[in-house]
Amino acid sequence: MKERKKERHLKGMREFLQEEEGMGTVEIILIIVVLIGLVIIFKAQLRSLVEKVFEKITSDSNTIMS
Repeated sequence: MKERKKERHLKGMREFLQEEEGMGTVEIILIIVVLIGLVIIFKAQLRSLVEKVFEKITSDSNTIMS
């Protein structure tokens, strides 16, 4: 009787470990958290880079429009 109960318990554990329905959501959340962390860490550098890119685009568009 004890062995049957143990086998059912082990079977239930195997099924639980093999189930991957929620894995996609967890992975996406972890990726988002990492990206937000990187943005927070490199906020000043990213802002500087974006400003330089927009300045270059503006100056080039002014040259083309002239």
